[in-house]
Amino acid sequence: MNHDGERRDQRDQYDQYARYEQHVTFRLPSHPRSVGRAREALDTTIDLPEEPAATAALLLSELVTNALRHGSPPGREISVSLRRSDGLLKMEVEDAGDFLPRPRTPGVDDECGRGLALIVALADDWGVAPRQGPGKRVWVTLKVSGP
Repeated sequence: MNHDGERRDQRDQYDQYARYEQHVTFRLPSHPRSVGRAREALDTTIDLPEEPAATAALLLSELVTNALRHGSPPGREISVSLRRSDGLLKMEVEDAGDFLPRPRTPGVDDECGRGLALIVALADDWGVAPRQGPGKRVWVTLKVSGP
C-alpha cells in the first residue's frame, strides 16, 4: 500500500532490488548432518534455476564436508554464507582449522581427495582467504542466470 492506503500492484525499485539480492549466513555444528542442513538452507533461501541449483548444492556439500573433515576441530562450529546478486552465487565456508586446501591427484583406490577437483571443475572461481581469528574462509562463485 502507498501512504494514502491505496494498494500497489507493481513493485517499486527497492522491491525489485530485494528480489535479486539474496543473502543468508548461518552457523553449523561440526557434525556430518550439517552437510545436508547446508544444502537445505541453500534450497530454501536462495532462488536458483534447476541446473545451477544442482551444481551449487554439490559445491556447497564439498565445501562443508572439507571444513568438517579437515578444518573444524571437535566442538567448533563452521560458518556458511550464501549470496546471490548480479548473476553470481557466492558461497563461503569458514572454519577454525589451519589446513589450507589444495587440489591433489588421488589414486584410483583412494576414497577421499576428489572434492577440490570437483570444485575446480564446476565452479567459475574459488579461493581461500584468512578470516578474523584462527582459521580460513574457502569460497566459490557460480554464474547463475535469471532473476
